[in-house]
Amino acid sequence: MSERKRVGKVTHYFNKIRVAGVRVTDRLAIGDRVLIIGHTTALEQAIQSMELDHRPIQVAETGQEVGIKVIDQVRAGDEVYRLPAGAPEEA
Repeated sequence: MSERKRVGKVTHYFNKIRVAGVRVTDRLAIGDRVLIIGHTTALEQAIQSMELDHRPIQVAETGQEVGIKVIDQVRAGDEVYRLPAGAPEEA
């Protein structure tokens, strides 16, 4: 079983640009695979774009609120989990 770690919570969702505002509770970086889950949300993706104060960043630290480009709708209150690196994948 894969172990996941809670790394944040969605505070806003900007529908037109498909960006989630996330309050970060643990380090998060470009390339990390995340799972965003809530009552009606179950989204898994790699982080490909992240911004702080409208500037691109590579790493978000605890306490920051960042914008993350998402591939589908998420909702305020959804939890964000980092999935373990090296999860089994087909080569």
